[in-house]
Amino acid sequence: MIHIIKPGFALVWSGLFYPILAMFSCSYSSKAARKLYVVASGKQYDVVIVPGVPFEKGRWDRTMKGRIYWSKYLFDHGIAKNIMYSGSAVYTPYVEAKIMALYAEAIGIPKQNILTEEHAEHSTENVYYSYQKAKKMGYQTIALASDPFQTKMLRKFTRKKVSPEIDLIPMVLDTMKKLAPSMIDPSIDSSKAAVANFISITKREGFWTRLQGTLGHHIRKDLYEQK
Repeated sequence: MIHIIKPGFALVWSGLFYPILAMFSCSYSSKAARKLYVVASGKQYDVVIVPGVPFEKGRWDRTMKGRIYWSKYLFDHGIAKNIMYSGSAVYTPYVEAKIMALYAEAIGIPKQNILTEEHAEHSTENVYYSYQKAKKMGYQTIALASDPFQTKMLRKFTRKKVSPEIDLIPMVLDTMKKLAPSMIDPSIDSSKAAVANFISITKREGFWTRLQGTLGHHIRKDLYEQK
């Protein structure tokens, strides 16, 4: 999840618009993303972490669709053994990880290879909690996969605050363009991910508190503590 920041630039591929900041220095270039993918393609990860996206207006948006299809690509090509979607009910009354898991299964990722982490409310927490949960479950090799902007934004935090052993696999936009014609928009039962008595984070926390969360200052380090 990326909270606080609302990018205004969009990259376009076959009708899919991907929000990315206009400052390209904050995003992996196509060449850099391809290079990281080539490195990852020579490995196989026990778990690939995919940060969540809010579920709005009863259907996935282009950001969620892109991240899920990228994770499927990694799974189909044997790079990811399992996919862990991460995200709580943050801005809408739906647990992001559960919604993404439902879509992932609907487009063909086997249910037994789909994992969820349902506590994270910020992108930094997506990485930290998912890594801790994966390690607690016994998984050893772990990577992070998202769009080029978010992956680069999380690079420093991931290396310094989580683990330098986590590989980064930013989305390769040229590959997504080739996949676009075969992408579908399946129906899911979103009620399975609904939360009762939901209160949006914008009602629970002020701007500066949310910003601190985005920077990773609200992480509960004992949440997935290994015993």
